[in-house]
Formats: sequence, structure tokens, C-alpha cells
Amino acid sequence: MINPTLGHYPQSRMRRNRSNHAIRQLAAENSLSVNDLIWPVFVIDGDNIKQEIASMPGVYRYSGDLIIDAVSTVVELGINAIAIFPYTAAANKTHDASEAYNPENLICTAVRKLRAAFPQLIIICDVALDPYTDHGHDGLLDGNVILNDPTIDILIKQSIAQAEAGCNMLAPSDMMDGRIGAIRKSLDKVGLDDINIISYAAKYASGFYGPFRDAVGSKQALNGDKRSYQMDPANSDEALREVAKDIHEGADMIMIKPGMPYLDILSQVKAHFGMPTLAYQVSGEYSMLRGAFDNGWMDQDKVIMESLICFKRAGADGILSYFAPYAAKRLRDG
Repeated sequence: MINPTLGHYPQSRMRRNRSNHAIRQLAAENSLSVNDLIWPVFVIDGDNIKQEIASMPGVYRYSGDLIIDAVSTVVELGINAIAIFPYTAAANKTHDASEAYNPENLICTAVRKLRAAFPQLIIICDVALDPYTDHGHDGLLDGNVILNDPTIDILIKQSIAQAEAGCNMLAPSDMMDGRIGAIRKSLDKVGLDDINIISYAAKYASGFYGPFRDAVGSKQALNGDKRSYQMDPANSDEALREVAKDIHEGADMIMIKPGMPYLDILSQVKAHFGMPTLAYQVSGEYSMLRGAFDNGWMDQDKVIMESLICFKRAGADGILSYFAPYAAKRLRDG
């Protein structure tokens, strides 16, 4: 029997298909396009602010008046999707996270501006409470215990506020049990049935999130860790159960986070479910690579593009990456 992978080709030389750039492109099994890229962007209160994030060199927080110009730049590069996150002032952080569902909060205000400026832009809003809690957790806290169901009640309010502001997609990243079904039912009930839900179904309790927590201002507030609700990095079968559960509850797409350390999870999820699946090249991945580039230890162009094609090879339909503008320029310029 012929091995379906190796075949029976005694005269074959694999190097022939690598002999020049045009042949390599012709034989490529996967390709990256600008349509695969989603740009994460941070918004901060105030005016005329472009504030570099210390732990993420080259990544900025933008005030509402400057975010239009920032997004315009990436739209001109052909990127048609962004994910927006807030840097919430300490005065707006409370134990009950009430600012999360304030229709005039930082995110909702920015989304309305962006929707007016870019009617066709895909705007993804994060659904989680950590930017708004005074303890830095994704859910309501009673002592040291995360309250699952009371948190879902707040997440529903947050989801509706963001959807009404004009986002296309909601991305619950909180990892509370049952929140996808509850949010889906609540959106449908108020006539927001066209809003997509991207579930962070497999979000791991990872050390790669540190710079992001700096970016949204939750790092200093965080009390303890998130291992009681985010996934154990040791587990993979559990990820499949989490994904199956969220699909059953009404998720339209699945998010895997972090990205490169969990390519095996991405590949398994895509193979098992065939759902649109996204990967997040998270802040720690960005900062790790950025530091290597800035020190001259690795080739920036080669490594950025290689890292992104790895996600495509593993099965990603879309990639959230802070390198998205760089990659878009590279794809445009050839």
C-alpha cells in the first residue's frame, strides 16, 4: 500500500519545489493575507494623547480624538477588523464594575466615533470586567471567590451596551461558565440578533498576559491570580470540552489565547469542530519578539511573517496581532 503522505515517487526530489521564490509560492500549502489580520488597539480618556505602553514598545494608547487617525492608518493598509480595549482610570474602577455597562464609558464612546467614521469596519469589543474592577479580576469577587452567575448578569449588561454603541462582534474573554448562552439569549431578546459572539473558549491562565494587563491598567490592581477560572496550561482535552460547550450555547467563532504556545490547541479545535477559529498573538508574545528585534537578536521581517504563517498553518482563520500593521505593509509591498 502506498503511504498517503510519503507516496511512491522514487525519482522525486523535494528540493525542486523550493528552488526559487515563484515555485515556493506555487507550492505553498498556506498563505497569509491582510484579510487574516485583526489589530488590537487601546483607548484612553482625555484629549490629544498618544501614550506608549512601557512593556509593549511601539504599541500605544490613544485618546478618543486620536483613535480615528490611528485606525484610519490601518484601514488604508487594508486591515478591516480591529479589537478595542480600554485603559480605565482608577476613579472608574469599582468592586461591582458598574463602569463596564455605562453607555457613555470609554469603549462605547470610542465605538460610536469609529462606527460613524468607518461604517464598514469590523469592531470587536472585549466582554470582561477586569479593566473595570478594583481587584483586577474578570468577575465579581466575594472575598477570594469569583461569583460566576452574578458576573454573567453584569456581562450581559456590558454586551448590550457595547452592541448598541455599534460594535459588530462581542468577544467574551472572562471564562465564566454559561456566559455565551446567557449573552446570546439576551442579545436576541432585545433585537441584537445580528451581533456575532467570538468566544474565548480556550483561554489559558498564562504568564504571557502581563504587558496587556499593563496596557489596560489592571496589572497593579490584580489580587491573586486567575487560575480558578482560566484554563490550566497542562490541559488540552479540557479545551475541546470548553469549545464544544460554547458552540452549543451559540458562539459564532472561537478564540484561542495565547497564540504560539498553544498552536496544538488551535489545530485540534479547528480539526474537531470546523468552526471559524481565531488566534491571539498576545502581548507577551509581542513584547518577547519586540525585545529580540530591538536588541538585534532576530530578523524582524522574517520572524514576524513566520510567526503569523504559523497560525495559518495550525488552522487560524484570523489573527489578532500587534504586528498587524507591519504585516499589512509587508504584504502590500511584497
